[in-house]
Amino acid sequence: MTEHAPRVRVQRRPVHGVLLLDKPLGFSSNDALQKVKWLLRAEKAGHTGTLDPLATGVLPLCFGAATKFSALQLDAPKTYEAIALLGVTTTTGDAEGEVLQELAVDAARLTPERLAAVQAQFTGAIRQVPPMHSALKKDGKALYEYARAGLEVERPARNVTIHALNIALAQDSKARAAIKMTVSCSKGTYIRTMGEDIGKALGCGAHLTFLRRIDTGGLGVERCVTLDQLEAMDEDERLRQVLPVDTLLAGHMPVTLQEQDAARFLSGLRRRGLWPDAGAVAVYGEHPHALLGVGHVTQGELIPDRLLSPIEIQQILQGAPRADIERGTLETTL
Repeated sequence: MTEHAPRVRVQRRPVHGVLLLDKPLGFSSNDALQKVKWLLRAEKAGHTGTLDPLATGVLPLCFGAATKFSALQLDAPKTYEAIALLGVTTTTGDAEGEVLQELAVDAARLTPERLAAVQAQFTGAIRQVPPMHSALKKDGKALYEYARAGLEVERPARNVTIHALNIALAQDSKARAAIKMTVSCSKGTYIRTMGEDIGKALGCGAHLTFLRRIDTGGLGVERCVTLDQLEAMDEDERLRQVLPVDTLLAGHMPVTLQEQDAARFLSGLRRRGLWPDAGAVAVYGEHPHALLGVGHVTQGELIPDRLLSPIEIQQILQGAPRADIERGTLETTL
C-alpha cells in the first residue's frame, strides 16, 4: 500500500496592499489571483475586474484592506492594445471560437482615408451589443451559459465611451490582413465587440487574435510584475511588490485629521472643517500618518464612506504581517 505524504498546510497571514500583475496568457483572472495569493500566503484577496484568459496585461490584485476599494478600479477607464484578423468571424469574437464566416479582404480598399473614417466612427460615445460569450446576467444566468447551450438571447445595446482610438493596417504571423488597435475606453467596453464591429464597418468582418490591457485607472503595465518573476523571488522580495493601499486612491483629494478628529472619523462620525466639496476623499491620520479610509465632503462636512479597521491600520503601520496584534492599540495612539 502506497503511503501519501502529508499535505503541507500554508500558514496564511494578513497582507495589505495592491500588487500589479501582468496577467499571463491562458490564465483566468481568478486563477492568477489564487496563484499570487498562495505565493504571498495572504489571508484575503480579490481582483478588480476580469481579463479574458486570452488577454494579458494589467490586473491589479487587492489584498487585505485594499479589497475595500477594489470597486474603484471597476469604474476606471482602461487602455488596450489589440489585433483583429480581417476576413474571418467567429462565434466568440476571438480566436477561441469556431469560424462562422470567411470573406475576401480587398486590401486596395483599406486606404488610410477609409481607416481614418472608421476610426472617427468608433471614437466618442458609441453603442455596443454585449457579446453572448460574456459574464453579463440575463434572468439570473450568465450570457455564456446560454451560448454554451446553443441559445442566443436578446441583449440591449449599451452606451460606452471611446476616449481615444487608433487603428492601423497590420499583418498577422501568416501575413494575413489585420488591424492593430489601441483603445482607451470607459468601463463596460468589450474590445472583442469593437473588433467585430470595426471589421463589419470595413466590409469584411474580423475577430480578435491578441488583446493586452496596458493601463487601468492610471496604473500602467510598466509597473507590473509577471507571475514568473514572482515565482523566482524569495518571500521578502514578493512582499516588496505589494504597493500601498492608497495606490488605488490616486484621484482622491487627501485630507489629514489630527488625533481626536482621526479617532472620531475612524469610529464613523462626521467631521467639520474648511474643506471644499469633493466626491472622493482619502482620509489620513496625522500621528501616526496612516490611511483611515475614504469619504466625501459636502458643505464643509467630511462624511465617511469606507473605513479601515483599527487592526488593519496597525498591521499596515507595523510594516510586517502579524496576526497577534491586539485590537484597540490604534485607538489609543490616534
